[in-house]
Amino acid sequence: MQASDDAVLICLTPTRNEAWIIKQFLAAAKNWADHIVVADQGSTDGTFEELKSTPGVQVIINDSLVFDEAYRQSILLNCARQFEGKRILIGLDADEALSANCLESKDWERIEDAKPGTVLRFRWVNILPGFTRAWIPPSHSAFGYVDDGCDFSGWRIHSPRVPQPSGAPVLDLDEIVVLHFQYVAWARMIAKHRWYQAWEHLNDEQKGPLQIFREYHHMYGGWDKSEIHPIKPEWLEGYDRAGIDFRSLKSEAVTSWDKEVLQMLRERGGEHFRKIAIWDKNWMVFAGQLGMNGADFSDPRSISEKVFHRLLMATQGRRSSLGVRGFERLLRGLGW
Repeated sequence: MQASDDAVLICLTPTRNEAWIIKQFLAAAKNWADHIVVADQGSTDGTFEELKSTPGVQVIINDSLVFDEAYRQSILLNCARQFEGKRILIGLDADEALSANCLESKDWERIEDAKPGTVLRFRWVNILPGFTRAWIPPSHSAFGYVDDGCDFSGWRIHSPRVPQPSGAPVLDLDEIVVLHFQYVAWARMIAKHRWYQAWEHLNDEQKGPLQIFREYHHMYGGWDKSEIHPIKPEWLEGYDRAGIDFRSLKSEAVTSWDKEVLQMLRERGGEHFRKIAIWDKNWMVFAGQLGMNGADFSDPRSISEKVFHRLLMATQGRRSSLGVRGFERLLRGLGW
């Protein structure tokens, strides 16, 4: 699939240590995008080298010294706006891809006919281990924008990918979907969520440990059964035939997420994170594996705090029950 003469399809993607999937991501994106713009933030695992060596990929440097999604999306957008024509922006993370049926889908006609200023929304298909089922939220999500040059504003974390001006027209697509591969590498996803929890605890004073726990353990009983669907063959078969192998994805042995959490523990001390559910990993052992000896990375939680974490996990799928609501009120009263 390539755009019509006046439309220019641009993929906007941030990266940071995505070697586990970057080859597949680029191969899939090159099937439909006229331009792939990637902002890399200090990758050390070969991601940057793979980007630079792949024809048709424009690599820009995300020079931020901190995690800031609003900044990274802004620099991606600014770069994309250097291209002439009717710019159709599609914002994907490196662990995502448009479904393989996008190559023949008539959804492209609807997208290219959309007026500038239109927000493009797709179904978000979160593929689960085994590649037979997916968690698909009931609402469409904004991944694209027919660019009109409007201002963009976002947030440091969980920011919009593309502009979403108030009152903008919306085009919901159903045939082309966005495939998300995070959950197929389950241990990697857990490491990523540990990092998110630690980062939010350090950077968002409005969120307590209870809210942080609930948000980052949603995959444990928090999905309604009606949101779990079989994977449609056409979403992946085209990639299988093309030799773009998403099915054998494997996490790196040591994730950058865990390394960064360990650094947070070293800088702030474990005591600061005692109510945050990052203690399923033995940080003392991990620190020894990395040669970071001499610091105390042991679990600082009291017996009651360990029990609270277990109870939170056990009740993740029953949050609406009277007993669980009472338990949560108790935790809030205790500073959670």
